[in-house]
Amino acid sequence: MALTRSHKPSKQRKALYNAPLHIRQKLMTAPLSKELREKYGIKRLPVRKGDTVRVMRGDWAGHEGKVTRVDLKRIRIYIEGVQKKKADGTPVYYPIHPSKVMIIKLDLSDPMRREIIERKQKAKKQESIEEQVQESSGGE
Repeated sequence: MALTRSHKPSKQRKALYNAPLHIRQKLMTAPLSKELREKYGIKRLPVRKGDTVRVMRGDWAGHEGKVTRVDLKRIRIYIEGVQKKKADGTPVYYPIHPSKVMIIKLDLSDPMRREIIERKQKAKKQESIEEQVQESSGGE
């Protein structure tokens, strides 16, 4: 998903910082665990508050916890247990980019999210059927 056609890094950053909400929501996607991938048949979903995730990269790699907050402005998520202490001793959440985590448990309390998953599953099945048709017609 290209935000802009420019090759200039400055214009790439500007497009990222000024991206509209519907594109920012797509930037919040994270891969699903192997178990969830097999269960639902999709590879990735946007991270939401309430999802349980595992940090895969960085200093917090291996930590698991529930997402407490999703920051669309900064494209970061905040996870229970991923906190550092300020100089006065108060704990603050450490912001993590959603591409650096893996969703291990989905929060399906929202019926709209179930519909999103079903829609993605249907599109995936349709895509695989089209590939099979192309393979069979190409062999003749």
